[in-house]
This record gives sequence, structure tokens and C-alpha cells, in this order.
Amino acid sequence: MTGIEINNRIWIEKDGFAFLGLGRVNLLESIAEKGSINKAAKSMGMSYKRAWQLVNAMNTMSDEPLVERLTGGSGGGGTHLTSRGEQIISEYHRIDDLCKSLLKDELKKCCF
Repeated sequence: MTGIEINNRIWIEKDGFAFLGLGRVNLLESIAEKGSINKAAKSMGMSYKRAWQLVNAMNTMSDEPLVERLTGGSGGGGTHLTSRGEQIISEYHRIDDLCKSLLKDELKKCCF
């Protein structure tokens, strides 16, 4: 079975609408790292408008906000993930890893 791999993509929907997938998780992780939606968007080759739309959609669909904006001032503004945002990232990766493991186990049972 050398050289054979199985790949998958996981996304989570809520009420029939995309809530979370790899791209959105990457955006959340980049916001956490950079402390800014704008910097995260630029690092991903995405417009600020698109990044804000995605963040707003996730915040609206979630039972608690995932991302909070900090107002400016002497220290400046910024953006950070809430504890719920960090939890969502962790849970997404756990589910994704579980699916990959399951698929890999099933692939081993096949006749490839």
C-alpha cells in the first residue's frame, strides 16, 4: 500500500450554512497569532472585507463570539480570540484528526 493516501476535508454547517472549515480555522489561528483581522487577512492573501465577513458570520452563528475586537487607545486596537474561539479551533482539529485516522484505518482494510 506504499504511496497510497486518503485525504478529506471537514466542514461544519449550522442550519444549512457553512460555519467552520479549514480555511476559517486558518483565519482564526492567524488572528490569534497576529492580533489583527487585517494582518491575518493580508498574510492569507485575503481582503480585509472578506475576512471580516467570515469572522462576522462565525460570531453570528456561534452561541458565543469567537473573535472580539479591541478598541483603540494609547495601546492601539486589535483583535483577539475568545476562549470559545480557542475551543472551537481545538475541537475542529480533534474532529479532523479523528476522521483522518478513521479513513486511514479503513484504507488499510481495502485491497489497494
